[in-house]
Amino acid sequence: MVGFGNGLLRDDETSMATRAAWLHYAGGLTQSEVAKRLGLTSLKAHRLITKANQEGLVKVYIDGEVSECVELEDELSRRYGLDYCEVVPDFDSEDLPLKALGIAGAQFLKREIERGEEALIGVGHGRTLAACVEYLPRTSTDKIRFVSLLGGLTRKFSANPHDVIHRLAERTGAEAYVMPVPMFANTAEDRTVLLGQKGISEVFDLARSADLLFAGIGTAEREASLVATGMIEKGEMEEIRRNGGVGELLGHFFDEAGKAVATTVSNRALALTREDIASRRIVAVAGGKIKVRAIKSVLEGRYLKGLITDERTARSLVEETPVG
Repeated sequence: MVGFGNGLLRDDETSMATRAAWLHYAGGLTQSEVAKRLGLTSLKAHRLITKANQEGLVKVYIDGEVSECVELEDELSRRYGLDYCEVVPDFDSEDLPLKALGIAGAQFLKREIERGEEALIGVGHGRTLAACVEYLPRTSTDKIRFVSLLGGLTRKFSANPHDVIHRLAERTGAEAYVMPVPMFANTAEDRTVLLGQKGISEVFDLARSADLLFAGIGTAEREASLVATGMIEKGEMEEIRRNGGVGELLGHFFDEAGKAVATTVSNRALALTREDIASRRIVAVAGGKIKVRAIKSVLEGRYLKGLITDERTARSLVEETPVG
C-alpha cells in the first residue's frame, strides 16, 4: 500500500512531485510515461519522484515479515545479547548497501521521534548514518534533541560526509548540538586544552547523558572513511591494523575478540571514553561485505544494544564462529 502527503509545504514543485509520484507508484506508469503525461523530460520526472520520496510524500507499507531475516535477527540477538536487531532484505548488489541500510535506519529514527517522549539522541557520523538522514522523511518535533558524539571537522568541507547532525536538525526542526572539533587532536595535550573550552565541554557533557547513541561502525582498512576524509592519516591506520584493530565504534578501535586496541591515536580522540559508552543504549547501523569483520569485532566487545544490518551481512556474521 502506498500513501501520499504529510501536510508539509505545498509549493508548485511539491505539488508536481506528488502528482508524478502518484502516477508512478499508484498508477503503475514508468518514469518515461510519467514524463510524457506531465510534459516533462525523463530526467525532470525522475528528479520529481526522487523529491517526493525524500520529502516524505511517499509512504510504503508492507504487511508481513521476511522469515529468513527474522531467524537471523533472533540468532544475532541471542548470540550477542542484543535488545534490538533488524535485518533488512538485500536489494543492493554493492559491497556497501547504503540504500537498504539508510531506509531501515531512517525508519528506526522516525519511530524514536514519533514515540513522543522527551529524549536526547547522540549521533555519530559516516556514510551510513548520512544515508539514514537522507531517507528520513521531513518531520517536526519539539521533544527530541540531537547531539554529536564525537568531533567531525575536516580540512575540506566538501570531504565531510559526516555533517549528519546539521542534516538532522534541518529535517526535524529539532535542537542540535555540534561538536566543533576534529575527531582526533594533534596531541594528547591539545585534546585536554580543547576539552577545557566551555562550549566544547558542555557538548561533551550532553553527549554523556544521551538516552540513545546512534552510530555507524568503521573498518581499519586503508580505504576506510576516516582515512578518505582526512580525519586519520594512512600511517596511523596502518599502526592500528598492526596492533590488531579491525573495527571502529565512536572513535575506538577493537580487535577480532572485541578487545580495545591501544594506539597513538587512542589518547587523542575527541570522543566519549570507552567507560562513557559502556552499558549504554547504543544502536549501530552497518553492513556490507567490507564491514563484516568490523561489525563482528564490535559485537564481540558487547558494546551494542541494537544492530540494524542487511541480510547478506547478517548471514556472514551468523556463519562466523563466536570468540570465547
